[in-house]
Amino acid sequence: MHIRAEALILAVRAHGEHGAVVRALTAEHGLQPGYVRGGRSTRLRPVLQPGNLVVGDWRARTDSQLGALTVELVHSRAPLFERPLPAAAIDWVSALTAAALPEAQPYPTVYATLGAILDAVEAAPAARDWAAALVRYELLLLAELGFGLDLGQCAATGATDDLAWVSPNSGAAVSAAAGEAYRDRLLPLPAFLHQGGVGDWPQILDGLRLTGHFIARDLLTGRPADALAARVRLVDRLNRAVA
Repeated sequence: MHIRAEALILAVRAHGEHGAVVRALTAEHGLQPGYVRGGRSTRLRPVLQPGNLVVGDWRARTDSQLGALTVELVHSRAPLFERPLPAAAIDWVSALTAAALPEAQPYPTVYATLGAILDAVEAAPAARDWAAALVRYELLLLAELGFGLDLGQCAATGATDDLAWVSPNSGAAVSAAAGEAYRDRLLPLPAFLHQGGVGDWPQILDGLRLTGHFIARDLLTGRPADALAARVRLVDRLNRAVA
């Protein structure tokens, strides 16, 4: 097995005394793990930073063997980790993608969208220009992995306007009129998710509550708790930034 491709670093785990197991996302080969010799060294730690773009070279004797990975830095986002909000955003989208995607299956749309999210965080660390896009990225992951929400029409009436809620069970939209009697049991549907646009902060936070419910239930069940902990940190920092 030999793969050479641009990749986004998603997760790094210490392995042995000096090495590291790295999980990185490529456009054509999907999520690829690899062992980086000396990955914990002072030279390689800044390279193996989640969110960084690298050229990875994986080599293994068989497809089932963990490949030996060497990396060349293409673009570093390490300076963003000096700011709490961008650092939390990169931690979360990297941890989510690493935990949710199966290995070695291509998801080119996910790869391209993740790269765009990271670019947006880098361009506007204050969050207003990327927070709504992050919600849409979470919806994309749900859809790509077979848990897409049906936000196009009311599940009860078939209406396509006045959509205000989402069923936490089915993931289907519900109109304001049809859901009024059950509003305490439904999740708010922010307008920007079905009408377009960026949305204001209350809508963005509603969007995060919506996607968070389905991510915890469908994508990260039984996965390491640190992934969801990264999301809690991000949402907490966004709430403080808005306040």
